[in-house]
Amino acid sequence: MKIKEGFKLHDIGSECIVVAEGDSMIDYSSILSLNESGAIIWKAIEGEDFDVDTITQILLDEYEINEETAAADAADFVESLLEADLIIES
Repeated sequence: MKIKEGFKLHDIGSECIVVAEGDSMIDYSSILSLNESGAIIWKAIEGEDFDVDTITQILLDEYEINEETAAADAADFVESLLEADLIIES
C-alpha cells in the first residue's frame, strides 16, 4: 500500500490533519484528523510502501505496548485510511 499522491499532513494548532494539496482537490468533507500516534505513523509511511506489519512495527518501536495491541491499532489505522480513500494498493 502507499499513500495517494497529493495528500499531505499539516499541523494546525494542536491538531494534525491530512488534506489534499491544490485548490481543485479540496474536499472539506474528507479531511482526516489524526491524533499524535496517527501523525507519527503518517510521517513514517509517507512516500513509502507499507502494510499492516510495517505500521505494527512503527507502533512497537514508538510505544511500550504488546504486539497484539499494536497489530490491532495498525489494522484500525489502515482501515481508516481506506475508508477516507487515502491509500492505494501498490
